[in-house]
Amino acid sequence: MDILRTPDSAFENLTDYPFTPHYHEIAAADGTPLRMHYLDEGPKDGEIVLCLHGQPSWSYLYRRMIPPLVAAGHRVIAPDLIGFGKSDKPAAMSDYSYAGHVDWLSQWLLGLDLKDLTLMCQDWGGLIGLRVVAQFPERFQRLVIANTGLPDSERVSEEMSAMLGNVFPSIPVVDMASVAQKWKEKDPTAFLYWVKFASEHPDFSVRDVFAGLNKSDDPGVLDGYAAPFPDGSYMAGARAFPTLVPLMPHHKADREANDAAWAVLEQFEKPVLTAFSDSDPVTRGGEKLFQARIPGAKGVAHVTIEGGGHFLQDDKGEELAAAIITFMKDYTA
Repeated sequence: MDILRTPDSAFENLTDYPFTPHYHEIAAADGTPLRMHYLDEGPKDGEIVLCLHGQPSWSYLYRRMIPPLVAAGHRVIAPDLIGFGKSDKPAAMSDYSYAGHVDWLSQWLLGLDLKDLTLMCQDWGGLIGLRVVAQFPERFQRLVIANTGLPDSERVSEEMSAMLGNVFPSIPVVDMASVAQKWKEKDPTAFLYWVKFASEHPDFSVRDVFAGLNKSDDPGVLDGYAAPFPDGSYMAGARAFPTLVPLMPHHKADREANDAAWAVLEQFEKPVLTAFSDSDPVTRGGEKLFQARIPGAKGVAHVTIEGGGHFLQDDKGEELAAAIITFMKDYTA
């Protein structure tokens, strides 16, 4: 396995990212060592908020949430998933799998022996993080679930998967603006266009993704999100993620693994808050499933982050942090 590491110089003078880097070494399935970066801010004896990002973001996504969470007395730990941020980046798309990401995050969690956690997860942070919760439920005290999902065999039947597999080859490769328009129009094939764009478009751009899904236009912020990817060779992990969402026939094992995770989550009685945004074209409405299926979500005053896009931590970070602080006060460990 060939590994790339973004030069430290790429991260100099980032907007609103004054945090100290920390690293922990894990291993790929073939034994290749992988260096995983994480932030660790706030009092060491504070309750831990574990913040997991998705694609194509990194811990930079939490820069607006870390200061208020720390000011409230919490310790905030935010890793960069392998392939993202300051973490190592396997160079081939084939180096990445859903199960591999779950294993990498699990190794990191156990290596640091993190316990009594409040999980904040969004996008792939949810697909991966909720699988890790299901493996180690005793390590988590609360869950905050935002703009994510956990596709299983109930939501994606074999018949639906076969249909998607048949349709996918005919989907053309279009630019990010066209993908965003498909989502805006609630086109049922929008996600397939997203997969094609991310994995096959010759000009895949992190800036375009944030501009398309969050209407981001601050050059300094867009530079921050693009910093981990000096050129296209560093983007294999970001390009691979959409292809790993377990929708196609060859993803059956991943759907079954999510079935097993749901079986645990359906017994999870510790407090669960959903905090989806009202303007996310990708996951809007997905909170209802978590509220219905996880016992710990019953009776909780769930929140809707108004005006938030898909990356609500970016454009509504202060509001989301305030909701987490209130939730943790209301449900003390």
